[in-house]
Amino acid sequence: MAKKAKQNVDKIVKKVNKEFEKTSSQIEGLVNDALKQFDSLQNQVQEPVRKLLKEIDELRDREMKRFHEEFERRLEEFHELQSSILERLGVASKEAGEEVKKLTDDVSKEATTAAKKAAPKKTAKSAAKSKAATSKPAAKKPAAKKPAARKAPTAKAAKPVDKSDLTLVKGIGPATAKKMKDAGITSIDQIANPSAEDQEKLKAFSNVKGYSEFTAEAKKIS
Repeated sequence: MAKKAKQNVDKIVKKVNKEFEKTSSQIEGLVNDALKQFDSLQNQVQEPVRKLLKEIDELRDREMKRFHEEFERRLEEFHELQSSILERLGVASKEAGEEVKKLTDDVSKEATTAAKKAAPKKTAKSAAKSKAATSKPAAKKPAAKKPAARKAPTAKAAKPVDKSDLTLVKGIGPATAKKMKDAGITSIDQIANPSAEDQEKLKAFSNVKGYSEFTAEAKKIS
């Protein structure tokens, strides 16, 4: 009986061990499956996050590039405007200097001519007549200065408004003026009194600073 009971116990132990091993294998399999699912889920979460971060970096780069391009464009317009103003001032000064030089040369030529005409009279006549002859060029000197009095009208005539120069309108720089001409706006009159077609063309420049004042500023010139 004792031997038989021992055999039964051994069978039970073996059976329990077998079931335990089976259960352990099942648990291990479940754990492995759970780990695989976790890894898969982690990859699924990380991939969109990586993609989102990449898109954010690309967006930031694009915006920075756009900002730098816009900054460079504005800086270029400023430099062009500055150069244009300096060039105009330089041309104006040059023209004024040439005008003064021309008038001075004219006065000098007239004085020299008068002096040459008076020279024979001085040698042929007496000292009294020589004084009279000498006084004649002196009397002509005020007449020689008359061109200087015409300087103001000459200066006015040298300043006609070039209505094809759109940069005369306050707020329009050289770069914007070029774009306007390419779009068909070639005269200040088209800005001062725009037709329906010109208004449509001008709308393309509504993002330019001072756009709302273009017409008013153009009317001041036209």
